[in-house]
Amino acid sequence: MTRYTWRTGILEGFLLLAGVAFLIPLYALLNIALKPANADSGLLTPALHPHFSNFSDAWSTAALGPALGNSLLITVASLALLVPISALASYPLARITRAWSKITFYAVAAGLVLPMQLALLPLYTSIRDLGLLGTPWSLILYYAGLTFPFSVFLYTGFLRALPAEYEEAAVMDGCSPLRTFVSVVFPLLRPVTGTVVILNAIAIWNDFFAPLLFLSGTDSQTAPVALYGFVGQYVSQWPMIFAGLVISVIPVLIAYLFLQKFIIQGFSGGLKG
Repeated sequence: MTRYTWRTGILEGFLLLAGVAFLIPLYALLNIALKPANADSGLLTPALHPHFSNFSDAWSTAALGPALGNSLLITVASLALLVPISALASYPLARITRAWSKITFYAVAAGLVLPMQLALLPLYTSIRDLGLLGTPWSLILYYAGLTFPFSVFLYTGFLRALPAEYEEAAVMDGCSPLRTFVSVVFPLLRPVTGTVVILNAIAIWNDFFAPLLFLSGTDSQTAPVALYGFVGQYVSQWPMIFAGLVISVIPVLIAYLFLQKFIIQGFSGGLKG
């Protein structure tokens, strides 16, 4: 048996402190969400008389129902477009060892370090010329392209760690490269697909700037933009804002709880590659 030493005790103490540090923002979020509008706005001052009506008020005043529906539509459609395209693009980059595939991989990975603001003006102009401005399609295409380099990076690293024997057996049985990918390779990518889905879903769901830009002037707003309506120049309704944040984080939290086991598997597989 492993002996319990003073080093183990110190490590456990640090882990407990880290757990408390991570719980403080959650406590502050719920605490302010339950305060009345005219109460002390201190983050850690407890709400002595919880106002659960803040949640219903935030839901109705900010029209969170349609906003959450728009966020869900944009997030799911973006991921449905992103996952197959990035997985297919990563397959030859991981399996072909020629110079052009390495150059292509590094060119795609360069998108991780280039700021998206560089292409924002021409992108906005292109979307406007295509007649997609003010529609969910503008954000779906935007997010699919924005998250493509990160997804290819994860998929390629994971594919390089996978043995190629199953693919070789499928080719010997007469499968085409596309059939081999769909029937053999893609099911093996389940762990990293979960990582790609949850990390990109969180980024897309929480984004504020792109929906504000591409959906400005329309009734189709996402949850972060809808909650921004509670922030004014002179008065900000912080309890309703935090109540709306609690509501908007629930779908992402549920998705994370279902997919959390795939995140570490996807990262560990990619790092091995």
